[in-house]
Amino acid sequence: MSDTGVIDVTVAAVERMGRVLCFDLRAVSGQLPACRAGAHVDLHLGDGLIRQYSLCGDPADRERYRLAVLLEPASRGGSRRVHEIVSPGAILQARQPRNLFPLAVGASRSVLVGGGIGVTPLIAMAYELHAAGAPFTLHYIARDPVFADLLFRTPFAGAVRIHDRSDAASPRFEPAAVLSAAVADGAAVAGLHVYSCGPNSLMDAVDAAAKAIGLPDDNVHREAFSALPVAGGTGFEVLAAKSSVRVSVGENETIAAALARVGVKVAVSCEQGICGTCVVDLLEGMPDHRDEYLTEEERSEQIALCCSRARSPLLVVDL
Repeated sequence: MSDTGVIDVTVAAVERMGRVLCFDLRAVSGQLPACRAGAHVDLHLGDGLIRQYSLCGDPADRERYRLAVLLEPASRGGSRRVHEIVSPGAILQARQPRNLFPLAVGASRSVLVGGGIGVTPLIAMAYELHAAGAPFTLHYIARDPVFADLLFRTPFAGAVRIHDRSDAASPRFEPAAVLSAAVADGAAVAGLHVYSCGPNSLMDAVDAAAKAIGLPDDNVHREAFSALPVAGGTGFEVLAAKSSVRVSVGENETIAAALARVGVKVAVSCEQGICGTCVVDLLEGMPDHRDEYLTEEERSEQIALCCSRARSPLLVVDL
């Protein structure tokens, strides 16, 4: 591992599950850095392309990182590149794990809800909870549940619930019923923690069900794989305060792209508002936050330039 935190890794095993490519990474030399459930790695895919993928293996396994990447029909290059270049023996670079979606400490019961490829970080959580002897259930909702076989081979298979949306006989996922059952099973509302990852509509439904049973906001955790769309609304202006450069941002243009157009460089990585690379201090103006990275408190002082927009005619940023 270099001083910049980038690790040389080799692809050790590959398994194709429909449009999902599941693969293991091992360190070329030494041991992989430790990680906890909910962590992700930045995978360097060549030509400056960097994408974030959740670790979905056992966090206790220091010999390998397991990733699973869905080939998106509307890929911006990341998932398509992964499916093209990942094969046994390939050498890649990954940045050491970061965790923006950790498990809470001291939960009496956990409910994990994964929609589609959003199940990946929850698989790692299930490993960690199982190892700790902590009670939990993992609900996997998908139209094509390609992870089902993998999940039923894990040591926590008894805690897995599959909701196959293409099968009328498969039990439907009802957030209110699931959370009510968790409380009825002995978990106090104050000790119940809920984690969701997947489509916004699914996570919103889980949030609403949690609110209905009185679950504290701090007990409800979610992670999105993409932010709200950049397009929409009217154009506005951005002033880069340090360089005194002012630029108009078009209706379908990102702030980062507009600034780059006039020579103000902005570091970007995921370009989806989920990694935090492009976050800068906001000095003036009313932002329209569309990221999934900043907390509500941070949003009063910062903005993600890859996806967010403005509710005022001018934003002033610390660049």
